[in-house]
Amino acid sequence: METKEWIRCPVCSNKTRLKIREDTILKNFPLFCPKCRQETLINVINLITSVITEPDAQTQSR
Repeated sequence: METKEWIRCPVCSNKTRLKIREDTILKNFPLFCPKCRQETLINVINLITSVITEPDAQTQSR
């Protein structure tokens, strides 16, 4: 039997509107949370979700 799970928001830990199965693979997926209104990039492999952190832009110094 295939396992199905809700994707949880990495910021507020609430359920999002998406469900994944154990054979689902997501790369650089923009996950939107309807409760906290945050969008984060995630990777999902074998029901394990990891958050992609983008480096902040740095100002140029002359």
